[in-house]
Amino acid sequence: MKIAIIGQKGIPSHSGGVEKHVEDLSTRLVKCGHKVLVYTRPSYTDKELAEHKGVKLISLPSVSTKHLDAITHTFRACLDVIKRDVDVIHFHSIGPSSLILLIKLLRPDLPIVATFHCKDYFHQKWGILARLYLKFGEFVACRVADETIVVSKTLKIYVAKKYNKLVNYAPNGVLPAKNVALNNIKYLQVKKNGYILYVGRLVRHKGVHYLIEAFKRLKTDKKLVIVGGSAHTDDYVKYLKNIAADNKNIIFTGAQTGRTLAELFSNAYLFVQPSKSEGLSIALLEAMSYGKTTLVSDIPENKEVIDYTGFTFRNKNTADLMGKLNALLRNPEVVKNMGAMQKERVASNYNWQNIVDKVQKIYNNAVLNKKEAKIGLKLKVARKFLSFFF
Repeated sequence: MKIAIIGQKGIPSHSGGVEKHVEDLSTRLVKCGHKVLVYTRPSYTDKELAEHKGVKLISLPSVSTKHLDAITHTFRACLDVIKRDVDVIHFHSIGPSSLILLIKLLRPDLPIVATFHCKDYFHQKWGILARLYLKFGEFVACRVADETIVVSKTLKIYVAKKYNKLVNYAPNGVLPAKNVALNNIKYLQVKKNGYILYVGRLVRHKGVHYLIEAFKRLKTDKKLVIVGGSAHTDDYVKYLKNIAADNKNIIFTGAQTGRTLAELFSNAYLFVQPSKSEGLSIALLEAMSYGKTTLVSDIPENKEVIDYTGFTFRNKNTADLMGKLNALLRNPEVVKNMGAMQKERVASNYNWQNIVDKVQKIYNNAVLNKKEAKIGLKLKVARKFLSFFF
């Protein structure tokens, strides 16, 4: 099968959950024998890079601003893909999915799959018009795509209630992780189990300011390591660094990948996810895959991932977060045992091979349903024609 994937910034991923998802999915689809092409943006992926692990990369320019980057790139990708010989087009995220209508107009014969990752309109970096447009993209992804995928059971329930539609569940996945020793991160002057870890974009809905405020109230010799960078949110990053400036044990590393990120996960005492909204956090899955105990805000998407493993605090409640951190710092044996349970949970429920098998079935259904619809239309036209004579 020939598959085109649209909506992501690019691969290989170095930031962004959607990009990580697309990289893991596309490279595994290639291993299953499919031909996959992924559209990339030169601001994210080197435009000279034509292939990644068997996936064909097509670099197209975009207007690289907060509001226009995704939509202009998706528009160019749509105009390009309609000229190509593909069997399925797979859109990712609700913003880019708004242009499914363009494909439906120009190439109605092509099956379209859309993955709904997150209710992006809840992110505070967007203004009123952008949020309205994202809600329109959600409607298109759920109503117009031939097959819709959601990455969490929470989103599946939401779509059923909002659109009265049953959609496919295929979550983000993660590979079993191998813990590695301190090496690249020695410059941070941290020790094994000597720090609390946050990994993710530095955007307001991730709630990092709650974590900083809670940590500042603790009496501990452990450090807080914050891994991640701006996503057109420089003012928020500046704010975070300002409120952390009076505590030398709060460390900002910027975005990290590869061996360095593996070391950060491997040697953390605890992973904290203080987000106010999520789709399904890959960083949370990765922390669990390293056997790290996680403390997360009690939003449904986080609770779904950890189930009865891990710990929660009341969303947006700094005092409760501080109390839970304090209790976990005093109970290292509980932290160790719970981490082992979380590692087992993520291996059982978020295995990439199972996810790829699900996605392949969804592609096959989309293609089959489109063929049946074409046959049905031809039969309808034939019956109409014959009715003139009989």
